[in-house]
Amino acid sequence: MAEALVSPILEQLSAVVAQQVQEEVNLVVGVKKQVDRLKSNLLDIQSVLEDADRKQVKDKAVRNWVDKLKDACYDMDDVLDEWGTAILRWKMEEAEENTRSRQKMRCSFLGSPCFCFNQVVGRRDIALKIKEVCVKVDDIAKERAKYGFDLYKATDELQRLTTTSFVDESSVIGRDGEKRNVVSKLLAESSQEARDVDVISLVGLGGIGKTTLAQLAFNDAEVTAHFEKKIWVCVSEPFDEVRIAKGILEELEGRASDLVGLQSLLRRVSESIKGKRFLLVLDDVWTENHGQWEQLKPSLTGCARGSRILVTTRKDAVATMMGTDHRINIEKLSDEICRSIFNHVAFQERSEDERERLTNIGDKIANKCKGLPLAAKVLGGLMQSKITREEWERVLSSELWRLDEVDRDQVERRIFIPLLLSFYDLPSVVRRCFLYCAMFPKDYKMGKYELVKMWIAQGYLKETSGGDMELVGEQYFQVLAARSFFQDFETDWCEGMKFKMHDIVHDFSQYMTKNECLTVDASKLGKATVETSIERVRHLSMMLSEESSFPKSIHKAKGLRSLLMDTRDPSLGVALPDLFKQLTCIRSLNLTRSSIKEIPNEVGNLIHLRHLNVASCYQLESLPETMCDLCNLQSLNVTLCASLKELPNAIGKLIKLRHLRVVLSGVAFIPKGIERITCLQTLDVFIVCGGGENESKAANLRELKDLNHIGGSLRIRNLGGGKEDASDAAEAQLKNKKRLLCLQLDFDFNRENDILLEVLQPPSDLENLTMYSYGGLDLPNWMMTLTRLQKLTLRDCENVEVLPPLGRLPNLESLVLSSMKVRRLDAGFLGIEKDENASINEGEIARNVYEWSL
Repeated sequence: MAEALVSPILEQLSAVVAQQVQEEVNLVVGVKKQVDRLKSNLLDIQSVLEDADRKQVKDKAVRNWVDKLKDACYDMDDVLDEWGTAILRWKMEEAEENTRSRQKMRCSFLGSPCFCFNQVVGRRDIALKIKEVCVKVDDIAKERAKYGFDLYKATDELQRLTTTSFVDESSVIGRDGEKRNVVSKLLAESSQEARDVDVISLVGLGGIGKTTLAQLAFNDAEVTAHFEKKIWVCVSEPFDEVRIAKGILEELEGRASDLVGLQSLLRRVSESIKGKRFLLVLDDVWTENHGQWEQLKPSLTGCARGSRILVTTRKDAVATMMGTDHRINIEKLSDEICRSIFNHVAFQERSEDERERLTNIGDKIANKCKGLPLAAKVLGGLMQSKITREEWERVLSSELWRLDEVDRDQVERRIFIPLLLSFYDLPSVVRRCFLYCAMFPKDYKMGKYELVKMWIAQGYLKETSGGDMELVGEQYFQVLAARSFFQDFETDWCEGMKFKMHDIVHDFSQYMTKNECLTVDASKLGKATVETSIERVRHLSMMLSEESSFPKSIHKAKGLRSLLMDTRDPSLGVALPDLFKQLTCIRSLNLTRSSIKEIPNEVGNLIHLRHLNVASCYQLESLPETMCDLCNLQSLNVTLCASLKELPNAIGKLIKLRHLRVVLSGVAFIPKGIERITCLQTLDVFIVCGGGENESKAANLRELKDLNHIGGSLRIRNLGGGKEDASDAAEAQLKNKKRLLCLQLDFDFNRENDILLEVLQPPSDLENLTMYSYGGLDLPNWMMTLTRLQKLTLRDCENVEVLPPLGRLPNLESLVLSSMKVRRLDAGFLGIEKDENASINEGEIARNVYEWSL
């Protein structure tokens, strides 16, 4: 995925140079010539990368060239990030200096406030690194001429198989139910009276069995008797209207057509099917271009009612584009059926003795297929030539992409190539996001929000005119989910959604990334071992058991950019200081569920760090002040860190922080300075300090004033418990937080709470409001302005006896009242005027509120 690396480097190179000029600060000088040469070389290289990315799959020399380019790009990214960080720190220091003295105190020859010797050395290091990378890129640019790359296009190295309607039904196992479902939809009445043709789409992962299922239905005896004409066309990519029209006509007329023009071909197709009931199978459709389908579609009308178009595709968007009436998602097979398919192929013409000797291992090999019938067939075919038990055990113990060369060639050609077709159909920016997932272990439950933040930390996502990086990440996630790269989705309160990658898809992702992504799973292996190629690893996950010692060889991974540690090993805390001194390129650090008691001061060395997740570190007691030197940090998660009582005091220095999650932690207050983090999007809890020793360090409600990007859910705790008054609360200006969807207000049950609540007016688009221990007598006037409110929860608000006419809130679906002293729920509550029907019955309540708890 070098193409996706080069484009951001070019953007970053231009941006950091422009920033230095704009800020009038010459931190790095004497590199203009190198910067210009870098741009020129990278632009030349960029023009051939689409072709190089595809050729590297089969050509080892090209792959080595691409690997060298990737390494140079990673080095360049690190240098440019150092440069940008130096400029950012200069701006922050200047702002602090101006705040303290109200006058600029610059050393004129350096153009920055109070530059020390270390900073001078730092800028010289940056200049030297730029020159070193420039030399590397020079060599890489010269070398590209060897490979005869095409400019601005890709040579299609992948052989797309042409399908036919013929199938050996005796070899198909486990699809009887799906076949009956498809056949029933083919034979049923049309779904709409005005329509002659229904479209049925079979959607699923490459190799899942869509074409086989279509073949079974196409050749069914009832289907053959039902339709006057049956047509099978392999569409594939590119979507060629003329070729498809010729294919349809050839099936209809039984001979090749001599017509050439699309118009004449479509006219003949229309004439040939007029008044006839036909079945058209369009196998392997990829295009999402509605205009291409619209050219063909009119020629398929005028047929007899009950005609069908059966489409197979890997993409949900294709099914939608073609106006699908019935979508059938093809699910993976059970392990038992996969074993049957594997055994059917692997044990052909084998003796009973061999079956008994190898079946046990064979079942375990078949389990690698994880429900993918194509994989079961390929692995079964692979084992036909394996005679000894040792050969079978070797395949069992290997990842698919690490098999011996001959075996790997079969796997690549027959399993990975279909996935490569789906992969190259993705935009290059989405491909990179997918490949990043290779760093996670097999069967690992990924969190959607966490993954998007990790993508952002790597610089994979950019803000667009249409939305924030998080929204772009959500769109990329949906693209990958719609192409079946992700599966096993489940709702999660913390992550929005958890999901996995199919094992074969995971093997494919590791095959494509090779040494860039590595998983060390000592929880299964019993000990932690890291390959000698650790120096080239960029993204690493380590699953360590309590018994396994921390592998020292990880220190060799100087270019590591992502580190996920899942361990209860008590020695981790001892290893972290040295680790943070060595692995200074890390962008994303995940230490969730570890047994560490503190984050060491050395974390301040990680100047590139964007994402830090220490959620569920139950023993974590402190975060160092040096963490506030991480001016690039975008996301900090201390959820469920029950022993953590404070955040660092200087947290306001983290001016790029976008997400701060502290829910269910022991944090007693939010530090002063939070108001400076104006790009903050997630602040799940704000705790009003109740006085005491923390009062001088705690932020006031008024510090929320300028944090207008806060969205999602916000809980404000201890309202009325501190010294804040209504004027402080009013300064928070919650109504300006337009992205806020859920708000929870926790009071101290004081009768003066009503004044406080009145000024805490949320935005009118709020969807969920919860109030605990509110001590006022009346609910606020703004309650009835929440026209999009879907759920309202009032708990322990014992002084409230009369509710406003909540029935007038047009979108209210759920009302929860708990430990309340409400005396009456009448027509006024439902929003019914006196001259209307004032009787209250269950039906009327149900129309307004769907959930009750009294």
